Amino acid sequence: MLESKYQSYLITKVESLLPGCIVLKNDSALRQGIPDLLILFENRWGVLEVKTSERAPIQPNQEYWVDRCDKMSFGAFIYPENEEAVLHDLQQALGAGRPARLSFRK
Repeated sequence: MLESKYQSYLITKVESLLPGCIVLKNDSALRQGIPDLLILFENRWGVLEVKTSERAPIQPNQEYWVDRCDKMSFGAFIYPENEEAVLHDLQQALGAGRPARLSFRK
């Protein structure tokens, strides 16, 4: 699978997990190694570096940027083999945090 097709698939999947989010494709030509996708959701954000497999090579500075962004908010490498776990963690990091809405009968 081409990385661009996998990115398109992931964008759709993230948008369904975090309704109302904004997913932006970053330009690595502007800053070498910057993660592929920026996800904005309410007042939180995260980045994903997309790989087509667990064995895909890591380019210079990618690990640095993913780690740096993860310390600030959320950052991860994502590929088919870890997709479910990473999307779960992303949803928890960006989607959780609101108190549960309880309904009381009078």
